[in-house]
Amino acid sequence: MNPIAVLEFLREHPQFLEDNAHLLYHDAPTWSQDGRVLSLTERQLRTLREKNANLERQLRDMLRAGTDNDVTGERLHRVTLAFFAARDLATTLDVLQQSLAEDFQVPRTAVRLWATPSDDAAKQLVECLPVSSEVRDYTDRLDMPYCGRDVSGEVKSWFDGARDLGSFALIPLRARQTFGLLALASPDEQRFPPGMGTVYLTRLSELASMALERYLAD
Repeated sequence: MNPIAVLEFLREHPQFLEDNAHLLYHDAPTWSQDGRVLSLTERQLRTLREKNANLERQLRDMLRAGTDNDVTGERLHRVTLAFFAARDLATTLDVLQQSLAEDFQVPRTAVRLWATPSDDAAKQLVECLPVSSEVRDYTDRLDMPYCGRDVSGEVKSWFDGARDLGSFALIPLRARQTFGLLALASPDEQRFPPGMGTVYLTRLSELASMALERYLAD
């Protein structure tokens, strides 16, 4: 029915609502899911309750997200302070991997650096082992961290028991140029799923890059 026609009818017959008020408040033919007849008032109350419940859920989600962001920010702050305290490349790498394991609960991490360390002793670190040009070129093309399962066999070989790993995050390390790759891995396929938000992974990339670049030769 045309709403305008209804309004015109009510203007021409103002007594209609008075004569049929029971239709609005008691006998409006509205049914609940269990088959019980609801009045218009009951239906409106239910709608209001549902809206309030939705608003409460949204508020809880916002508060939870805010709390999670605060926790993540605090963790990044702690690792920043630890990076400042590190005095060489080996210690900086230890700080990075320990923070990822303890603060961010990342079960497996691997780092490869193809820039030359300024300290000759650091050249013996496993993180400075040779890397193929394919991995270097791939990393150089990354404009943001990659999340998913599709990683090269070479990257998987950096982890013991790679067949048990379900998802990866590949984070480029770069300052003036790309000089390494930070790989995170988890047996959980949903830990680093495709399409995952990468804001904090990008911040981690920038932070780790600045911390590590100090110990690389120009």
